[in-house]
Amino acid sequence: MSKRIILTVSNDLVTDQRVNKVAETMYSNGYDVLLIGRKLTHSLPFRKPYSSKRFRLIFNKGALFYAELNLRLFFFLLFSKVDIIYSNDTDTLVACYAASKIRRKRLIFDAHELFPEVPELQNRHKVKKVWQKIEDAIFPHLTTSITVCQSISDYYHQKYGIKMHVIKNVPKLSEVTEKKIVIPGKKIILYQGAVNMGRGLEWVIDAMQFVNNAVLYIIGDGDILGKLKQKVKNLDLESIVIFHGRVSGEELQTYTSSGDIGLCLLENKGLSYYYSLPNRVFSYLHADVPILASPYPEISAVVGTHNTGVLTEETEPAKLASVINKMLANPLDTSHFSELKKIYCWEEEEKKLLKVISDW
Repeated sequence: MSKRIILTVSNDLVTDQRVNKVAETMYSNGYDVLLIGRKLTHSLPFRKPYSSKRFRLIFNKGALFYAELNLRLFFFLLFSKVDIIYSNDTDTLVACYAASKIRRKRLIFDAHELFPEVPELQNRHKVKKVWQKIEDAIFPHLTTSITVCQSISDYYHQKYGIKMHVIKNVPKLSEVTEKKIVIPGKKIILYQGAVNMGRGLEWVIDAMQFVNNAVLYIIGDGDILGKLKQKVKNLDLESIVIFHGRVSGEELQTYTSSGDIGLCLLENKGLSYYYSLPNRVFSYLHADVPILASPYPEISAVVGTHNTGVLTEETEPAKLASVINKMLANPLDTSHFSELKKIYCWEEEEKKLLKVISDW
């Protein structure tokens, strides 16, 4: 009989490419997979060959949301058939840890970021302290844990003495698709991902006043979307800044190849961003799109080492526009990307994942 693995996450599943890749790997290797998230009013349909469940919650933000989510998860895990509980990020860990202890089931924890260090918590000291106390209480007792890059692994090893296996969040190998976005006479500066604070989008919008023959194309949704739309309107840039909205993970790569530049500019708002290695670093690589990125350690280790784009600390509009104009006028030779894709691909990372899960 197949082992039953339940994966938990706090989002609506649709755009979480990492969690879906993990679930697909488990499913294709004989596990009975159930993926649990939540359903929002604007959630897109979610259909996969493995099972999924999305909770409809009363609360969708703040302390009551996290409390309700973990309470629902805990009781579900307490009475469901399960062999392995796979918790994604600290916001699902309380329920998963408690259920695993009561039922004596194996727990795997996957940290996608340094949760207490995310930008949204940097000025909310009481809330940040709560998440830190949760990690202080649980992390020293984790027996199997995973994260997305070496810097986060080193951070938690130094703090709690645990070994976190590094499984990078990279795409599967696939052929580059034809460009789905074509805007005659314009080059495309592409951003894909959550439209949240600290993603450098305000910098680029300001810079668009000085960028030649290009549009900024933003794919995604998030907390500051309304604020950015108002900013674009105030600057009279609505003809060259386009908000596309959310697309599913399956669709996203068909849009990525349309970019002439891919953006990964992050503000240094806490260690979570400073140590991050966003999946779009690799998504642009797989789509043969040069990246414009912040020079933080993990990003630099890929972009700087392999010459997949330009690293910049510029934020002043005219100076940032100058960097963008130079990239557009002198396109990077991407012929070496084909070999890099074979190194940074899910087909390689899933081998490590399967070994971590089987070494028990």
